[in-house]
This record gives sequence, structure tokens and C-alpha cells, in this order.
Amino acid sequence: MRRVFLRSLLGGTGAAALLRSGAVRGAEAAPDTAARIRIRRVRCYLPPRPRPLLSQSNQVVTVETDQGITGIGEGGSPDTVKALAGLLIGEDAGRIEHLWQLMYRGHFYPPGREKLHALGALDLALWDIHGKSLGRPLHELFGGLTREHVECYSTAFPARGTLRETARACIEAGFRAFRISVADPERGQSFDARAMVRKSYEQCREVREGVGPGGQWAIDYHTRLDLSDAVRLSALIEGLEPFFAEDLVRSEEPAVYRVLRQQVKVPIAVGEQFGDRWDINELVEQHLIDYSRVTMPNAGGLTEFRKLASLCELHYVGLVPHFTGPVATAALVHALGTASAPATMEILGAGPEPEPHLPQHYDFHDGKVWPNSRPGLGVEFEPARATLVAEVSEPMRPIPVFRRPDGSLTNW
Repeated sequence: MRRVFLRSLLGGTGAAALLRSGAVRGAEAAPDTAARIRIRRVRCYLPPRPRPLLSQSNQVVTVETDQGITGIGEGGSPDTVKALAGLLIGEDAGRIEHLWQLMYRGHFYPPGREKLHALGALDLALWDIHGKSLGRPLHELFGGLTREHVECYSTAFPARGTLRETARACIEAGFRAFRISVADPERGQSFDARAMVRKSYEQCREVREGVGPGGQWAIDYHTRLDLSDAVRLSALIEGLEPFFAEDLVRSEEPAVYRVLRQQVKVPIAVGEQFGDRWDINELVEQHLIDYSRVTMPNAGGLTEFRKLASLCELHYVGLVPHFTGPVATAALVHALGTASAPATMEILGAGPEPEPHLPQHYDFHDGKVWPNSRPGLGVEFEPARATLVAEVSEPMRPIPVFRRPDGSLTNW
């Protein structure tokens, strides 16, 4: 049909010349290479310093293809990844949105946050394949960079004497902000919330002096405080102008933020314990928070995180995702680097430590994370330096897959 159209457009002689020259054949070969790549195997590896699923898993997940391209992801556990991986075997690696829907909806129960973590790991690997197949970094495929680098704030920055001196050193190292937590009780003592509120306020005063008038600071309440104590601490620190106060109360009932929004004037951040956009959409849409802490792979990978970032941009909510593993951090650089909402990443300590199994992951210096031109996520993985713990190479369909007349998925 395409050749008939060209002949009618150019005339027989001109079209024939184009066809003989190979120009049209080249155009026909141009469609997305990843669309012809089939998934043949998924593997899970424990890194040298593994973290369990329920404490921000850093398990490495690889998705291998019949074209020799291997995608790298991070997250989940062997069991949760295996429950999803069978849905991918034999599938088209380039249909990332379709595969996300298949994994999300391809079981009787929709995924809870543990399973969503594994889905996110596989999604990261699929995007890595896509970028590698085209020889381009993902930020180019997402429309190009909107910022030159991603600013960071530090949690647990290495101590430099007093808290004031540590906060100052953090800002001098190039970080945008220094973050502390609600005060801990002395070893062996109970958590007296009222005493900890007063102690936390004194620490916040010291931090504000340390970062100086041009520096930023933040505080994590760690969901430790009850509503009244969270309101009281927020009122005390208001004059110290925090960048944000995080996780003021427990996260099981997000509707409590309707009460907090009315009583608290400091910027509110929440979401590190959340998963996909349905966990946080009401908080964002009703302007009950100022910053989203949702991160990767928890949200369900790049596919879902970018939708969440667009939701936040629509409602003028900033992005301050929780720190995560090195592969997922590399993915965050591509997502935040191409988002338009205000964005600041959390980095643990003074910067990444060497990872023997990941010779390359993300580029960090001067307190900031910088995009690079490596294809895909820009991550390099050495399996020999990790422990293989699971492998899936056979397709699995736990329930029937139903499709609408146009081929799109619907629930069983």
C-alpha cells in the first residue's frame, strides 16, 4: 500500500527510482527496533550488600531478550518477581505500557505495595532495553532534559562535630538541603512524644543556624508523632522556614491530611510509604500536600512514576522522592531530569558508595546528580559479583487475559 501511494504521489518513474535506491526500504526499516525484541528470560540477583523487600530492596533484576540486549532493573524479592516474570516471557519488549498493564492486572488481586515493587523492577529493565535498542539515554526518549542537573538533599550526612557544623558542611558540599529526623530517645528509654517535640525543636534551631540564610533544611517526623504532637512541632518550627516537614503522621489513613492542612503552615511532604498514583492522587488533587515523596521502583517503575510526576505538575506539587537503590536512582535521574515540576532528590550520606556489582550507575558530584549520555538507564551490571537467586524462562498465565475489541487489556 505504501509503495502504491508513493507511485501515485511521485509518478511511476520517480517512485521506481526511490524504490531502487533503497530510500523507501530504509524508511520501512526505521520503526522501533525494540518492538521486534522478544523477552526470553528473567533473572534475580542479590547484591553483595542486600536489603530485604520490606526495607527498600536492592535486588537486581535482569530481563534478557532474543536479540542479546539485557535490561537491568532493581527491586522486589525472588518470589514477587517470579510471580510477574512469567507474564513477560515471549512478549514484545517494546510494548512497555501494555506489559505494565498485564503485570498490574494479570492476577486475581491488584498488586499491593510489595508486588508493585517487583513490577517496578521489571518495568525499569524494560525501559533499559528500549533505550539500549535505540542507542539513546532514556531522557532523550522522554522528550529531552528540562534541567541541567537534579538538585539533592542529604539524609544522614556524615557528622562534622556539632549538628550545626554538620549542617553547614552539607550545604558547603553542594547539597540544596540538609535533612534531620525527629529526635530519638536516649538508648533504652521510651519515646516520650512531648519531650521529643521540644528536643526536636532545639535541634531544628541549630540546623537552621548551620545552613545559614541561603541554605535549606528539612525534617522527617517518621510517622512517630500523633496528630496533636505533629501539629505542635510544626507550629514551633514554622519560623525556622523548613524546606518541608515529612511524614507528619502515620500513612494508613491519608484523609487525616485534610485536618493537618488546616492546622499546619509548614510545607508538607508525604509518600515514601506509598506505591502507585492511586495511593496519593487525592492528596495531590486536593492540595493537601506540597511535595510527593513517592519513589522508584515502589511506584511501579518509570511508567507509573512519570504519570505521577505529571499529576503533581498539574496541581503544583513538587517531587522529592525517597532515596532508593543505585539502579532506581539512575532511573530517577531520567524521570526528574525530564519533568517540569520542582524536583529534588534524596541522597543518603555524602554520596554513593562504590557498588562492586555496578561499575556504573548514576553520576554524582558537587551535591548533585547529573544526566549522562549512556544508553538506556546508563547502568552497567556484573552478574559475577552478585548471587543468582531466581530464574524464569517459561511463560505463565495465572488467569485468563481478556481484551477489548481494539486489543487493549481489561480485567478478568
